[in-house]
Amino acid sequence: MAAFDPWDPAFVADPYPAFAELRARGRVHHYEPTDQWLVPHHADVSALLRDRRLGRTYRHRFTHEDFGRTPPPPEHEPFHTLNDHGMLDLEPPDHTRIRRLVSKAFTPRTVERLRPYVHGLADDLVSRLVAAGGGDLLTEVAEPLPVAVIAEMLGIPESDRAPLRPWSADICGMYELNPSEETAARAVRASLDFSGYLRGLIAERRKEPGDDLISGLIAAHDEDDRLTEQEMISTCVLLLNAGHEATVNATVNGWLALFRNPDQLAALRADHALVPTAVEELLRYDTPLQLFERWVLDDIEIDGTTIPRGAEIAMLFGSANRDPAVFTAPDRLDLTRRDNPHISFSAGLHYCIGAPLARIELAASMNALLEQAPTLALAAEPERRPNFVIRGLKGLSVVL
Repeated sequence: MAAFDPWDPAFVADPYPAFAELRARGRVHHYEPTDQWLVPHHADVSALLRDRRLGRTYRHRFTHEDFGRTPPPPEHEPFHTLNDHGMLDLEPPDHTRIRRLVSKAFTPRTVERLRPYVHGLADDLVSRLVAAGGGDLLTEVAEPLPVAVIAEMLGIPESDRAPLRPWSADICGMYELNPSEETAARAVRASLDFSGYLRGLIAERRKEPGDDLISGLIAAHDEDDRLTEQEMISTCVLLLNAGHEATVNATVNGWLALFRNPDQLAALRADHALVPTAVEELLRYDTPLQLFERWVLDDIEIDGTTIPRGAEIAMLFGSANRDPAVFTAPDRLDLTRRDNPHISFSAGLHYCIGAPLARIELAASMNALLEQAPTLALAAEPERRPNFVIRGLKGLSVVL
């Protein structure tokens, strides 16, 4: 198991050989440093994402003590209050109720209505990058696009948007394996600040509703079936964090993969009609969310190994997306790949509600860069963020 080491910079730079080794060794592996069961195969990950014997939480059925778990320290409470009331970390019936209400305000028509805004913004951001002769693709295009789109959807005024990305980054630090006390302290501060800001904004929207998602969430309820204020705050934070984090990282991971595969980049530049399959292939090839955790609520068996209630399973999305049992030549970037059942947006009950919007954003920025910056090139070798679970870069310096 030496090859799998989420704190080793060499592993973080390229985890895929270690994933191949895990798949070759078997279907499930206990990993002592995090006390998790690693699942590396596509078929198992796909099945477990739909298995009701697993849960994102156990609190709907057990206390911490019943489940053999230590409650989080009291000083982390603001983070857990925020995190535990969002639908990503809930199970039915609460998950069902919240997702249904969010879906009313997050319809395909709402998403489709955003398309011109997304394309206009992508064109504008790329034209600024081109005018400057290049720059950091991360800060100039990849970040501002999805942050602005989700902020626009939620109805967050432009003047209030600067802290959104830093808050999100600090909160998402807690999703890494064994986060440090310093990481936890930053997440707690960001949780308090973000929650306080949203509480004020929700109060304003109650008085004066607008044509935005927060107003929609306030309005989208039946008499006995509404969101509590905490659920609304947690939902808005989740939509912002999940609504841009993956898109930002998919953009820079994707362009780095294109620069490192010049034949594929040349094919894409020659035929922009490849963009839709290119988006799916880049999501598969270098997955922005590498690992997704579930609690074992009832004993399960994988390949003769019983995993007991109270254990935690770590599904390796990055490994599943390179599984040769499902993908032909999985380590090859192939922008024409049609048969591409990647699980980068998860599956089952917790399938990403924002997947259609993420696809629009990724295609919009890619099209804008192909059209306006046909000579875009890597200016310097980028540095990876040290995180394993949320896979991204510190920056991506490009020139024309």
